[in-house]
Amino acid sequence: MNIKLITEKAYNAKNNVSVEFVMPQNLGTHRYYKLLNKSGFKAKQDTLCSLYEKNILVCGIEESSADNIRSAAATAIKSLKTSNYKSASIAVEKSNIKAVVEGLVLGGYEFNKYKTKNEKQKLKNIYLTCKDIAELKDAFEEAVIIADATCYTRDIVNIAPDDLNPPTFAKLAKKLARENSLECTVLGHKELKKERCEAMLAVGRASCHDTKLIHLAYKPKNPKKIISLVGKGLTYDSGGLSLKPATSMVTMKMDKAGACAVLGIIKAVSELKLNIEVHAFVGAVENMIGGNAYKPDDVLTSRKGDTIEVRNTDAEGRLVLADVLDYAQEKVQADYLFDFATLTGACMVALGQYTTGVMGHSNRLRHDISKASGRAGELTASLPFNKYLKKQLKSEIADICNISNKPYGGAITAGLFLDNFIKEENKDKWLHFDIAGSAYTESPWDVNVYGGTGAGVRFMSEFLKSIK
Repeated sequence: MNIKLITEKAYNAKNNVSVEFVMPQNLGTHRYYKLLNKSGFKAKQDTLCSLYEKNILVCGIEESSADNIRSAAATAIKSLKTSNYKSASIAVEKSNIKAVVEGLVLGGYEFNKYKTKNEKQKLKNIYLTCKDIAELKDAFEEAVIIADATCYTRDIVNIAPDDLNPPTFAKLAKKLARENSLECTVLGHKELKKERCEAMLAVGRASCHDTKLIHLAYKPKNPKKIISLVGKGLTYDSGGLSLKPATSMVTMKMDKAGACAVLGIIKAVSELKLNIEVHAFVGAVENMIGGNAYKPDDVLTSRKGDTIEVRNTDAEGRLVLADVLDYAQEKVQADYLFDFATLTGACMVALGQYTTGVMGHSNRLRHDISKASGRAGELTASLPFNKYLKKQLKSEIADICNISNKPYGGAITAGLFLDNFIKEENKDKWLHFDIAGSAYTESPWDVNVYGGTGAGVRFMSEFLKSIK
């Protein structure tokens, strides 16, 4: 499916359907109100009415906000893909073009890698018609780049664990580096031993696949700021010896979503040609079981030098991130440090499955992210640190324990565990994003279809664009 921005005068397509957004208060003045009224159409949000004899698809929106238009466009494209129309046209303007593009691209996303039979769609082209292409061209191209980067992230999340393990993840990162002119460094077992990444290596010890630490870098000349992104890349998480129940293991290919997000973000940044330097660090690990698996009661020494008492091998992502965060801080002196991780089911308990949890010390930075996520159409919410929850990570035999000694506030205590590995000078530059709920869905919502959602790519791209 191709999306093209054209002028109204240039538009001339056969077997085409026009898509229109209508609010309830404007329904009575619609030129085909009588037909719409006969069909019972009320213009409620995300409802559709096809006027086949007029070649028009009418989409209801509560109000003309970007969120409503994005959602309605996603609903519309799903309907159009099952139709016999060869093309569709939508009138756009500066205020809604980004939402329309994201709704169409993200709502129309499909992951068909493993299907042997795919139904061919007759819909080939989407024409976005406008009065002045020059006025909308930049916004159109920007929206396409960010939406495509989100779909790229979704693709990686959705790949089966047998096909995407730490070594193949590294190959994928190298391919992205070649295509987008990025620097790429990959550390394997030998190099990670030299770097003293013992916590990270312990998690991957029982896997037949070598653990990898991947570093991608986008370096424009004279960048305004330097940003480090760190992603949890558990290509599969069985829970280790603290084995997950069978039903909980299904979908654990998504435990690499944080790593996938940072690849999607650096892809978007490099294609937008933003004047900021971005480093993406990925801890690619597979957490499996075996005679050499790390165990509850083990004490691991992190790269930082702190010892960690293991009480649950399914709290493995934070062990990987402890070493990767320490490595990233030593290698790059960044103005901002952000980590993305499907870290805790507790975040879903606290915020629901649609919202990304945001944790950190800087109120200003959290506020800026909240504004960016609002503009991008992603849901985020802050979870507050406090000294009392931090005490729950106390270990009697090591410097810190990898799980809390109480079952409450699990998302925050996981964030506080990571905070232990953030250098004092970077405390106000760092934010932790728990995307455990928002990164994957088995029930379509908004612009998200089944599978990976690409959580984090849009709001972080929006934030990075705003850096001055």
